[in-house]
Amino acid sequence: MVSTGIERAKEAAAERAAAEVVRGERVALGTGSTAGLAVEAIARRFPDGGELVCVASSLATETLARKRGLVVRPLEAGDRFDRMIDGADEVSDRLDLTKGRGGALFREKVLARLATRLVIVVDESKLVPRLGTRSSIPVEIVPFARPVVIRELERRGLKAVLRTVAGGDEPFHTDNRLELVDVRPPEPVETPGTLDAEIRGIPGVVETGLFVGLASRVYVGHADGSIELRDPN
Repeated sequence: MVSTGIERAKEAAAERAAAEVVRGERVALGTGSTAGLAVEAIARRFPDGGELVCVASSLATETLARKRGLVVRPLEAGDRFDRMIDGADEVSDRLDLTKGRGGALFREKVLARLATRLVIVVDESKLVPRLGTRSSIPVEIVPFARPVVIRELERRGLKAVLRTVAGGDEPFHTDNRLELVDVRPPEPVETPGTLDAEIRGIPGVVETGLFVGLASRVYVGHADGSIELRDPN
């Protein structure tokens, strides 16, 4: 069960990020528990929908946003977003991110690259000196290529575990009907951009949960409800 302190920290960060959203903006919505709190906060800020145009990174987020009265539509060819608000599993000192525990890393990365600002909301437990310190690195793969991908990852010294549905042996499937492999490096990652490129070069890999150089700012919530801003400057 999530402690009251951590929940308060997540809510504080989500509220702060939502407070920056301007009526009429184009907003990309992330996935996960903290991103969900941001969706709730945006909906409270704009009970009439705020003339916002939203695109969600997962079916779960889309369902939540629509229930709260936000307009959500599919991604279109010419889309650019004023901001994306999302959570993260890890945030390094350089503001690089590990993402994907919620299973939406591919869609999240697509939307992040289309956003002018990627705003990350986390509690302080997600801060690490280097990625791979506290979390595995999710990798989205084509099911057909799973044996090859796992072999190639392990050849590189990376422990790779197929993600399964909770309580069973059935592979977990993303909204793209792809699979996830959770990768654990032997030690925290010094150069996440290099590792990202190396893993993406393996046949059958669609995307990794390493988000390097994408975050515009990070709001870190603390257990007492205070908020710390971190940005690349």
